[in-house]
Amino acid sequence: MSTIPSITLNNGTRIPQLGYGVWQVPDDEAAAAVRAAIETGYRSIDTAAIYENEVGTGQAVAAAGVPREELYITTKLWNSGTRDWSGEQGRDAVLREFDASLAKLGLDYVDLYLIHWPRPMHGSFLNVWKAFEELYRDGRVKSVGVSNFGTEQLDTLLKESSVVPVLNQVELHPHFPQTALREYHAAHGIATEAWSPLGQGKELLAEPALLEVARKHGRTVAQVVLRWHLQSGVIAIPKSVTPSRIKENFEVGGFELDAGDLAAIAAVETGKRLGPDPQGFDWN
Repeated sequence: MSTIPSITLNNGTRIPQLGYGVWQVPDDEAAAAVRAAIETGYRSIDTAAIYENEVGTGQAVAAAGVPREELYITTKLWNSGTRDWSGEQGRDAVLREFDASLAKLGLDYVDLYLIHWPRPMHGSFLNVWKAFEELYRDGRVKSVGVSNFGTEQLDTLLKESSVVPVLNQVELHPHFPQTALREYHAAHGIATEAWSPLGQGKELLAEPALLEVARKHGRTVAQVVLRWHLQSGVIAIPKSVTPSRIKENFEVGGFELDAGDLAAIAAVETGKRLGPDPQGFDWN
């Protein structure tokens, strides 16, 4: 049914390389949006506690008529669960937050659970990760990973933990391709997942060089950018609430970017983030 490839993660599980993100989708709209995505063919859905749409997301999953094992559901632990706690207090806080997310989703397990932000100034992420390891061992989570982590935080997890994150979800698009971080991930068996893979639909989709590549292939710029992610080995989770755009973003098979296309896309790099720098981000 789907032409979307999957990636095998470091624990042997597989994740579709193209998923549907529900950031900024209100909870009362999430059920319809996620249902449209699943009907289009998406099998990976990415939400988070802070998005406040886990209930609507779970309703869509329940009503989709697709076997649970064919869907890949990701959610994330918000910063309220990553305070500078230690020992049992920190563990219990993480487990409470996870239980709340699972209840809102109406699921028995999630496929992937992520630490949303590292908050390195608190030094608590390693303690949080130990609670994640417990969830993973107990089978309540099929895989555990992180979001917005830098190499220093990843080094700490690799040195101090027996479970390597399956992926790191970070801001990534042609304006901000995260080349060095992707190389680090590849060297340590960590997959790269992109949030805001289309640059939030701003200046990126109006880049003349990308418009030219899109014209060449008879595609939209969004489809070209998503194809770039797939050919780069990156997992992408574009977001839209418009059914036609949801469908458009899914139709990224049937063409291949050549070396000239890839060079043109590489040339639009600006090195500028759209979101906050994770190393200083500390918001509850």
